[in-house]
Amino acid sequence: MLVVGSLIAAPSSASAGPTPTFARDVAPILFKSCVECHRPSAMAPMSLMTYEDARPWARAIKLRVSKREMPPWGADQAYGRFANDPSLTPAQIDTIAAWVDGGAPEGNKADLPPAPTFTEGWSIGKPDYVFRMLAPFKVPADGTLPYFYVTIPTNLNEDIWIRGVELKPTDRRVVHHIISELVEGTGARPDASPKLTRDPGRKEIAGGLGAGFVPGRLYGLFDEGVARKIPAGADILLQMHYTTIGVPVTDQTEVGVVLAKGPPSQLREQGGGQMPNLTFVIPPGAPNHEVSAQKTFDRDTYLNSLYPHMHMRGKDVTYTIVYPDGREEIVLRVPKYDFSWQNRYVLAEPKFVPKGATLKIVAHYDNSTGNRFNPDPTAEVRWGDQTWEEMLIGYYGTIDAPAKPRPTGQRP
Repeated sequence: MLVVGSLIAAPSSASAGPTPTFARDVAPILFKSCVECHRPSAMAPMSLMTYEDARPWARAIKLRVSKREMPPWGADQAYGRFANDPSLTPAQIDTIAAWVDGGAPEGNKADLPPAPTFTEGWSIGKPDYVFRMLAPFKVPADGTLPYFYVTIPTNLNEDIWIRGVELKPTDRRVVHHIISELVEGTGARPDASPKLTRDPGRKEIAGGLGAGFVPGRLYGLFDEGVARKIPAGADILLQMHYTTIGVPVTDQTEVGVVLAKGPPSQLREQGGGQMPNLTFVIPPGAPNHEVSAQKTFDRDTYLNSLYPHMHMRGKDVTYTIVYPDGREEIVLRVPKYDFSWQNRYVLAEPKFVPKGATLKIVAHYDNSTGNRFNPDPTAEVRWGDQTWEEMLIGYYGTIDAPAKPRPTGQRP
């Protein structure tokens, strides 16, 4: 989202030529990289879908894109390529700067390309199924709320394969984050009331739902031919973290899924897991404390996404594959972790990970007074659910190896 600050000078295009216009030059950039968030009913505070929407924000747009603060993206470009990288090219930044410096003209409406279309309220398109909390949750006006666990029945009579999933609160203002699981159903309608702990008698289904809700999370469909199974009779379990906003409100979060195309025999299954570290201790005042976790794979697979999670003291994070022969390869480096905008990084091409290889995550935390987001630099910090505590979870996504071997010499 755009945050307007002091409008300091920013570099502009030095190339000669006619002044860019919104319709011909700027709208295509915004449509491709910005309006997924900057549209009505989405997470950004203003829409950029039309000239009338964008013109009042012209100088702020120039400032933020020139400083590469927008679109938000945390990956170091020296390591890997990512399919969901929204970063602008230098030429695109120069075009926006020249448009603003030239008075931000609209141009000829006939030059305007068709605007992208979105399903109201959903980023994955119109869901084939929508599963909803059985009852609304009442969030009080103030106070700190514990985490609540809410069970949603799917009532599925047969397995389904999905190629997209999205968690959609009905009031985003009070939902800080959601963690989802799939659990085996009991065959009975679950109690609609939220619980303070998950039911230990409900067995978790391996692979899970593959969706969460965090600040900045954007949703999209899986790659064509990649899918995740929701078994018949499964229930969805949501861990809900609500925050108060000064007035009482209600939320009744929904889970939308899009069905995969083709028979299951032709689909590659989307899987994955997490690498948590539950035992770290960050000393008071430590400016660069290191915490790590790792996972060794017991079969060949393909790594296709990475999502690091920390809290307010998170500083930077790196994912590395350590191959069986000892060779190491950095697959993601986030030099400035941002708790308020947490990205899931989707690899442009799945990375082959052989049996015996280890995926390692190394993170650093700033618990000093130099961290302006630090809740308490005098505290000894351990694992905890609340944002003034800390976490390290290295989420990762995988897909099955192809059914047929690749031709000799072809890179995985």
